[in-house]
Amino acid sequence: MTESMQDLTAYEPPARHRAVASGFAAVAARMPDWDAPSPVPEWRARDVVGHLTGWFPHFLRAGGVELAVTGASVDDDPAAAWSAQSAAVQALLERPDAPTRILDHPYVGRLPLLVAVDRFYTADVFMHTWDLARAAGEQPQLDPAWAGALLDGLHGGGDAARLRSIRPGDARRPGRPGRPPPGGLHRPRPRVGLAPGCREPAKLSGSRNDKNRPRCGSA
Repeated sequence: MTESMQDLTAYEPPARHRAVASGFAAVAARMPDWDAPSPVPEWRARDVVGHLTGWFPHFLRAGGVELAVTGASVDDDPAAAWSAQSAAVQALLERPDAPTRILDHPYVGRLPLLVAVDRFYTADVFMHTWDLARAAGEQPQLDPAWAGALLDGLHGGGDAARLRSIRPGDARRPGRPGRPPPGGLHRPRPRVGLAPGCREPAKLSGSRNDKNRPRCGSA
């Protein structure tokens, strides 16, 4: 398995994020060329990091949560930029008030903060670890059990293709009911963010071809 990404369904959200973010960081540390193409059309390897460091702080801000991230930019040092964000997210998840904190979001409603981060962000990092590894010329070895749990909550598209690659031999149709991981359903849902220059959050499309970045007035 890729570093620390084993038996993720048994983890609580803070521990799952730590394991998934560490696995992504390990692939980033081995990246031979940050301008190498990724499996996502029009994305280079650095764009995978740019996607994750771009949409998530805006998502949290729209729900009244600030993520304090300082460090290098993705253009200058993608691995350092990733390290800074993953450390900030882990600190957020391990705050004493995190288990009782509520994210009140205009698009996804009211959710416990730990559930929201796990469902929308940690799952996204997990799936994009596959993209980064392929851009590095590696065959990713990720946790097939959590891939299966996430696959049950999808309805086709690029994410389903990634998860089938992680869980080889799985011929089930996306969306077929299955057992959720312990602790509840931690599955990706439509994401939202705030594009530069936008005054209101803009819903992201499910397409990966537009770099999955929010745009003003997008649906």
